[in-house]
Amino acid sequence: MAIAPIVGRLRRGLIMDLSVAFGIGTAAGCYFWYGYHVPAVRTRDAFYAKLEKERAAARD
Repeated sequence: MAIAPIVGRLRRGLIMDLSVAFGIGTAAGCYFWYGYHVPAVRTRDAFYAKLEKERAAARD
């Protein structure tokens, strides 16, 4: 044969593409979750805890 057969290249490429996509997706998800979401929820919860404490003090 003058040209080497293309065997397994599609599978290797697909596995590489999926691995990179899942790796980057997981990293981006963790960055969003722990870099933005968790701090925002903590800030929100602290605000509502403070608001509830002020309301409870106003009732007494």
